[in-house]
Amino acid sequence: MISNRLKSLVQLSVFICLGIFLLWVTTRQLSDEEIKRVKELFFNANWVWVFPCIGALILSHYIRALRWKMLIEPLGIQPRTFNVFLSVLIGYFLNLLLPRLGEVMKCTFLNRYEKAPIDKLIGTIVTERIIDLASLVLVIATTVLMQLNMVGGYATELWNKITSKGSDSVNLLLVFFVFVAGALGFVRLFAKSNHPMVLGIKKVLKGMREGIVSVKKVNKKGLFWVYTFFIWFLYLASIRLAFYSLEAVEGLSWGPALTVLTFGSFAMIATQGGIGAYQLAVQKTLGLYGISEVAGLAMGWLLWSVQTIFLLIAGPISILWMLIANKKRK
Repeated sequence: MISNRLKSLVQLSVFICLGIFLLWVTTRQLSDEEIKRVKELFFNANWVWVFPCIGALILSHYIRALRWKMLIEPLGIQPRTFNVFLSVLIGYFLNLLLPRLGEVMKCTFLNRYEKAPIDKLIGTIVTERIIDLASLVLVIATTVLMQLNMVGGYATELWNKITSKGSDSVNLLLVFFVFVAGALGFVRLFAKSNHPMVLGIKKVLKGMREGIVSVKKVNKKGLFWVYTFFIWFLYLASIRLAFYSLEAVEGLSWGPALTVLTFGSFAMIATQGGIGAYQLAVQKTLGLYGISEVAGLAMGWLLWSVQTIFLLIAGPISILWMLIANKKRK
């Protein structure tokens, strides 16, 4: 237990240090006057446009909850949409504190209030992450194909920078599959054993497998993929709406918004909560479209702040709301 906590603390420290370093990278070439201008642009932004931006994010999280519920229902569980939605918000909030903490805790909350087995829920989360990874690859391909001359070289450069600095999603996925393969080998080796540990591993693996393959049993597969499309479209729409908040970028179209979504998605997994990496990605991406480093950095801070502050407020409220609502129900 102590070693796991120490590992989490070290991992968090590395992500924070990387974020601080990238924040320094974004400002090291700016003069004091330019940094002052970034602050002016940020605080004098048209914050009215932040509200529809947040609305798009909330709707995307709600649709994600509906999609997750579709994966859970084939397991013989009928969770309330309200609890699933709040669990999604709690998961995003806790991911800001520790890498992947939210993925485990949202399953824990749903297990507590809906009696859904955690092993099966984790299996559905693995399926969701695989689908999200495939969706991100599709978004990247669309971005590059639509604007090859504009973003082709930068895509390669940013990919190399970010993957060398701390992106851990693929590694975690590989570790997970290695673990499952090893556990399956262990269980097969002791298949006839009635040892409690072997029986426990069998039960957990069986539950996770049911969760992973639940996508095959989804009743309305067409609706499932429509939800997936709209989750990513609303991410895109939130960025496009946020452009209207700064005069320097309000004339940019959906193409630049798609590019910001692509490289911003990389950046969000590069450091804890995307701090530093996201601002840098937005700054450099908007520079491809003739936006100054000052305005690009201000836009990066605005987009990151909207997403982060929303989760810092919504997360604790969701935890409290879930507790009170289910207490009354009980």
